[in-house]
Amino acid sequence: MRTRFKILAMLLGIAGIANAQQKDIVSYANTRQGTNSHFGLSHGNTYPTTSLPFGMNAWSPQTGRNGDGWKYQYKADSIRGFQQVHQCSPWVGDYAVFSLMPVSGPLQVNEYARAAAFTHDAEIAQPDYYKVTFRNGTKTEITPTERGAHFRFSFPAKKAAYLVLDGYTGMSEVKIYPKERKITGYVRNGAFIPKSFKNYFVVVFDKPFEVYGTWEPGPNKITEGNQQAGGKGAGAYVKFADGATVQAKVASSYISPEQAELTLTRELGNYKSFNHTRNAANNTWKTLFNRVKVEGGTEEDKATFYSCLFRANLFSHQFFEYNKEGKPYYYSPYDEKIHDGYMYTDNGFWDTFRAQFPLNTILHPEMEGRYMQALLDAQSQCGWLPAWSFPSETGGMLGNHAISLLTDAWVKGIRTFDPKKALDAYFHEAMNKGPWGGANGRAGWKEYYQLGYVSFPESHGSTSQTLEYAYDDFCGYQLAKVTGNKFYEQLFSRTMYNYRNQFDSSTGFMRGRKVNGDWVEPFEPFEWGGPYTEGNAWHWLWSVFHDVQGLINLMGGNEKFVAKLDSVFSLPNKVNPGYYGGMIHEMTEMVEGNMGQYAHGNQPIQHMIYLYNYAGQPWKTQQHVRNVMDKLYSATEDGYPGDEDQGQMSSWYVISALGFYSVCPGTDQYIIGSPVFGKATITLENGKKFIVEALNNSKENVYIQSATLNGKPYSRNYITHEDIMNGGTLVLQMGNQPAKNRGIGEDDKPFSLSKR
Repeated sequence: MRTRFKILAMLLGIAGIANAQQKDIVSYANTRQGTNSHFGLSHGNTYPTTSLPFGMNAWSPQTGRNGDGWKYQYKADSIRGFQQVHQCSPWVGDYAVFSLMPVSGPLQVNEYARAAAFTHDAEIAQPDYYKVTFRNGTKTEITPTERGAHFRFSFPAKKAAYLVLDGYTGMSEVKIYPKERKITGYVRNGAFIPKSFKNYFVVVFDKPFEVYGTWEPGPNKITEGNQQAGGKGAGAYVKFADGATVQAKVASSYISPEQAELTLTRELGNYKSFNHTRNAANNTWKTLFNRVKVEGGTEEDKATFYSCLFRANLFSHQFFEYNKEGKPYYYSPYDEKIHDGYMYTDNGFWDTFRAQFPLNTILHPEMEGRYMQALLDAQSQCGWLPAWSFPSETGGMLGNHAISLLTDAWVKGIRTFDPKKALDAYFHEAMNKGPWGGANGRAGWKEYYQLGYVSFPESHGSTSQTLEYAYDDFCGYQLAKVTGNKFYEQLFSRTMYNYRNQFDSSTGFMRGRKVNGDWVEPFEPFEWGGPYTEGNAWHWLWSVFHDVQGLINLMGGNEKFVAKLDSVFSLPNKVNPGYYGGMIHEMTEMVEGNMGQYAHGNQPIQHMIYLYNYAGQPWKTQQHVRNVMDKLYSATEDGYPGDEDQGQMSSWYVISALGFYSVCPGTDQYIIGSPVFGKATITLENGKKFIVEALNNSKENVYIQSATLNGKPYSRNYITHEDIMNGGTLVLQMGNQPAKNRGIGEDDKPFSLSKR
């Protein structure tokens, strides 16, 4: 008996050791993924974001100067502050920024003078926790809440311990309350903020101030003992006991100083220590990551997957706060008034309609429902559906893809909004040009309806615009059809085939056309720009998401279509800068990717490798998608083949690694590819689980030999949203040779308008 107890105790001890050594799933995510970027070459154009999922604010170390869009570059060797951030892209900068920086030794307030040297070996960069120990021995730790953060600053023994608050590039105000160990104020910075916008902040420390004061950038004038200052970039500083370890709780509000204080109490008041806040943040990410649990694959694969899953769950940012009763309300960046309810911002839909929002419909349908109503609320407040809000509408890029989000949600059972209001809003969008960028209303809308295409040179990017408008019109048609709105169904049914008017059968490409109907000459398919947005004819040929079969018909059938797809990869990776006049970073990234004319670093061609499923050769999708994931993605500082773009490139990887992709949002289908892992378990909000098992999966065994869905043989090249939400198991038997007789029937092909 005693021996039996000894054996049991030994086994329990071994299990305990194994459990203790089990890796924290959150630590797989490297927030420095993609940070080795600069103006001329993007490996992501990211920064090490410390945040909760879709938080209103995030935090990042700052290596670049104030106002620089590249706020953190991996090759930099010093940090000058820790910023509150919201930035979607370095190309649009940031807004509502202020920073905190510990200074050891003599007081330095200037951003260059206070910068401290560091190495990446002295960094930890995870979603829930950032830590860096500077060469001078000073240490900064950050852990987030949705609208704030908890800091811990540790200073070297016997060294002066200062904390500098920088008001950044715009107008700011600071107030110091020594008895309360508190600094409050506001900042007002950003290119797309409304006139009344302010970001009110409060910082509360756990140690008393020995010295305090304010400072002005420019002259770097320090006024010791001053408790209040205002002006462009006005900042504050406080001094603690030499060698102190200091905790700081930070929160902010777009509504009022009082709301910032309320949020501080609400989000950080119950956490007595930094470690308590960190545990809560870690549990939040751990819960989300465990909802998409992958097994098998290499440790590198898991790191890439969870690093991408992290970034897929950052944008859009919440733009709402909670009042004293715990109800959501917000300052509108559109009409500058206070409204009840939910609002989201910081997202460019031209990027994210493709994969990031479809992923949200699977993982976050409740949030997606709130978001759809928020889109219509935004439209009523500013007169236009958002296209790229940051935080107010910029109209960036092209297309009217809010209708894609709305339709995709509706057909997947997320029905929290009035479809008639959505269609009315889209009709207004489609028949007008707004005052902001190319995606605010429609550039070239008159020609689009009169000629059936947008003409060139009247509108640069005209061919791209026509293709995206036709897809959006399909989404309008689809929403009208499934909700019984005959007027809009008939209206948009007339224009959703306009992509045909850009196809030149003599060259086999989508081409620019003049007002008189002539093709734009000369034509060279490698030439970037002109009728094409951020690409060339090889990239934009495939943007007929809603009618791939119609495109196949235009190109002369499956054989010619597949040959053209194959050519994208077999062609040289040469670039003709064309209308751009020189290399832009997207061109450089395509060349560096070295996959012919396949330019995964930008959105227009990212769905293309899934189109083999429509033309009777699905095994080529399986091979290419695994090659792209293996070759172009990693969890490192070089982790992306181009701009990460608010979660789109990460979401492409996440969904593809699970084994499918959303070629045509606005339908309920996901197109099957080739999963990375032996098993992936998605735990849904409804409590059900959808499992993808890839038996005999490996780096070589990328081809699907056979499949079952819930135990029944399955030959189709797609699964439906309902298949996922009902829970179940998709089992794929994998092998190292194509199964050329599987998935080739007409019924196996995904949706296209031309095969209804």
